[in-house]
Amino acid sequence: MARNRFSLTTSAEVALVAATVKTVLQLVSATNVRLAVSEVTISFDGISNTAEPVSVQVLRQTTAGTGGSARNPLKLDDDIATALQATGLENIVTTEPTASDILATLEVHPQAGVIYQLPIPDGEIVIGSADRLGLRATAPAAVNCLASMRGEE
Repeated sequence: MARNRFSLTTSAEVALVAATVKTVLQLVSATNVRLAVSEVTISFDGISNTAEPVSVQVLRQTTAGTGGSARNPLKLDDDIATALQATGLENIVTTEPTASDILATLEVHPQAGVIYQLPIPDGEIVIGSADRLGLRATAPAAVNCLASMRGEE
């Protein structure tokens, strides 16, 4: 039996405020369900070719934070009848989630984007039962971004 593949994306551009950490996207596994995330993407709409890079982190988070909007993953295989149990949040605006393990840190130019396909041999980040994986960014200057996570449940 194939695992249930999903994509979690932002619904619209997320505004980053200068020098302020913001969780753009958070994936939450259900109780007794493990998730395997294989790809994380983020892109920016900056207009200055001399702007400083945006710091991007993929990390485990121990709380949901507050003020985010529900944004649940969508199935990539519509012929699998099993519903996804994972949930998500986007654009967490009031209280930033509590950070745990930082799994990847990247600098990305604000006129560009990055597809972070997880490296071989493991090829995935496993999220345990009722755990969270966040994608957060800190931009030196105001810029908007779009983001996504792909994986299997």
